[in-house]
Amino acid sequence: MSVRRSITYAGLTFSLAALAFSFGSWTAQRSIARQLASNDARVTQLRDDMARAILQIRQADTAAIPSATNGLRQPEVVPVGGAQPALVEEIKRQLQSEMGLLPVRLLRERRQSFVELNAYDASGKSSYGTAGYLGNGYFVTVKHAVVALDDPDGREGHKVTAIKVRVHGRDVPARLVDTGDADVEVHSGDWAIIRTSQPVDLPPLRVNTHFTYDFADPIFRMGNDYSKGIILSTGYVGQRTSNGLVTCLTDGHPGVSGGGVLDQDGDLVGIPIGRMQGDYRFSFILPVRGEMFGKVPGLTVAEANLARAE
Repeated sequence: MSVRRSITYAGLTFSLAALAFSFGSWTAQRSIARQLASNDARVTQLRDDMARAILQIRQADTAAIPSATNGLRQPEVVPVGGAQPALVEEIKRQLQSEMGLLPVRLLRERRQSFVELNAYDASGKSSYGTAGYLGNGYFVTVKHAVVALDDPDGREGHKVTAIKVRVHGRDVPARLVDTGDADVEVHSGDWAIIRTSQPVDLPPLRVNTHFTYDFADPIFRMGNDYSKGIILSTGYVGQRTSNGLVTCLTDGHPGVSGGGVLDQDGDLVGIPIGRMQGDYRFSFILPVRGEMFGKVPGLTVAEANLARAE
C-alpha cells in the first residue's frame, strides 16, 4: 500500500510540476510579446517625436529672420498648412534612411516576388534554391542552381534535366534562357535567367544596376532558407572583392543562393551566391549588371538608374 501511495504522490508531484512549468512558460511568452509590442510602440513614438522636434526647429529658424536697423518691419513667414504633413513625412523618411530601415509593407510586397527553385538531375537527385521574378515569366537565379558546375566532363548523371519554381503552392516547369560564364561557385559569372512555360501571377522586381555598395550601406536579403520558405535577413555592406563580388554580414544559409539583395528603395541590386566556408554569417553578393538581363524583354528598371546614367 505504501508503495502504491508513494507512486501516486510522485505522479501528482510530477503533474503539478509540469503544470507549473507550462503555466510559467505561457506567462513568460505573453510577457515577451507584450514587451515587444511596447518596444515597437516606443520606437514609433520616438521617431514621431524626433520628426516633430526637427520640424519645430526648422520653423523657428525660418521665423527668426534678422531685421535691418532702418525700422522696416519684416513680413512674418506663415507656413502653408498643407506643407507641414509633407515635411513631417520627409523627415520620417530621412530618419528611416539613416537608421537603415525599410517599411514593413514594402518588404511584404517584395517577398511575393521570390520563389523556391528546385532542380533535378538525370540520377533523380534534386537541389533547392531561390529565384527572383523579373516579369513576363522570367526569373533570375544563380547558375550553380540550374547547371551542374561540378560536372566538367558532361557526365549524364549530373546533368540538370528539369527546373521548377514553386508559385502559389504549385510547381511550374521552367527552362534555361541565359547564364554567366562561371565554372565554379562564388564567381562573378554565377548567374542565370530562366523562364516558365506558362504565365505566372507575381509582382516583378525593379532592377537597379547602379547601386554603389558603399561601406556600411544597409541591405535586405530575401531567400529560401533551408527550403522552408522565403525569409528576410538584414545586414550591411562590407567590401568589394578582387573577383567582382561584395562581402556582407547576412545569413548565408543553404537555399538562399539565387535570392535577392534589396536596397532601401526595395530595388533588386544583387544576388546572394555563397558564403565563407564554415561561416553562415559571412556572405558573398553578386551585384546585378546590365549584361545579365540582355534576354529579358520588358525589364522594369529603377528610375534612379536613368538619372545616374545621364
